[in-house]
Amino acid sequence: RIMGLDLGDKTIGVALSDPFFITAQAYLTIKRKKTSLDIEKLLEIVEEKDVNLIVIGLPKNMNNTLGPQAMKVISFVDLLKEETDIEIKYQDERMTTIQSDKVLTDMSVRRENKKKYIDKIAASFILQTYLDGRSNE
Repeated sequence: RIMGLDLGDKTIGVALSDPFFITAQAYLTIKRKKTSLDIEKLLEIVEEKDVNLIVIGLPKNMNNTLGPQAMKVISFVDLLKEETDIEIKYQDERMTTIQSDKVLTDMSVRRENKKKYIDKIAASFILQTYLDGRSNE
């Protein structure tokens, strides 16, 4: 499987592909504690779900430059690479949070409940964008 990640300051949204790499499903939201523990949790999922590729959202600015949030993602990936040999790819994640919020609004999810879902749905958009790009190659 392929794992998609939406890395935030407080949470990490996790999505997984189906075994045929066609669809992305929102899987869970990890409440961030400490980077080493966050990485440990991700590696448990990698092992448990037989993940062989990680796709992580890279939050670029609208003008395609990298800002402070993108630098946090790159630093996290550097630490993750020290703990695993699994390939990690970046996926442009501009607009995924907006798309996720729209899906939840369309589903009539109340504002106070959106926090529970938005990160893992954003992760599924990141992963689905990657999967769709793969199938178009």
